[in-house]
Amino acid sequence: MKIEIFIENCRKKIDKALDSYLPKEKEYPSVIHKAMRYSVFSGGKRIRPALLLAACQAAGGDVKKAMPAACGIELIHTFSLIHDDLPSMDDDDYRRGKLTCHKKYGEAIALLAGDALLNLSFQLFAKSDPKIAVRIIETASKAVGTRGMIGGQVVDINSKEKDPGLPTLQYINTHKTGALIAASLKIGGIIGGASENKIQRLQKYGEYLGVAFQIIDDVMDSQGYAEIFGDKGAMREAARLTQKAKKEIKVFGKKAEVLEGISDHLLRRTI
Repeated sequence: MKIEIFIENCRKKIDKALDSYLPKEKEYPSVIHKAMRYSVFSGGKRIRPALLLAACQAAGGDVKKAMPAACGIELIHTFSLIHDDLPSMDDDDYRRGKLTCHKKYGEAIALLAGDALLNLSFQLFAKSDPKIAVRIIETASKAVGTRGMIGGQVVDINSKEKDPGLPTLQYINTHKTGALIAASLKIGGIIGGASENKIQRLQKYGEYLGVAFQIIDDVMDSQGYAEIFGDKGAMREAARLTQKAKKEIKVFGKKAEVLEGISDHLLRRTI
């Protein structure tokens, strides 16, 4: 199967599941539910949940059992984007060609919509097998918290008015972007029943891939790594990290083909 087809099939299944998990627009109070759905269904590619499902598949697990957690990861990602766009953060008016949540529904509702999506994500993680649900919740919580995505966001905010330098940029990338991607892979491995060694390999794969993913974003936006190393130098670093990521999952043999394909697909992306 072509990787593009795999990702598109995942996106359709994830969107269908998200539609079933999210409150309907007409449910009272409707404005918050409209804001949540507006942001979730704004054209996201669903890369993080697709990686979770691919990791579960590589581990030999049932991807249907991983769908609630995959959706939970996407809700966390959407929550982070809503908050990132707020005037107190990046102050963006548009995302993916559409008005950001706070521009359409106001800052208060946007803030609460992000909070609601984060809370709903943990309800979905709790749907996992009771034997592993606590570990999944712990993994996701760590990825979101001050030692993960929120910590990366704080450092990013504090470095806005100055040249952050490479060590600070690396911290931002590994925490703000990489932490949630690594957690997606780890959770997929846990649900798939992988051994501890393989779970750690998946997490490491995600760490490398997460930074490579952000470097590609930097090149497209002419910032971050692209400013320090130039476009060609940044792309070489992204390619190097992608190869390191792929080495981590060699232990899965042929079952790693989808994950390897996603790695190459992300390296080639232009949007």
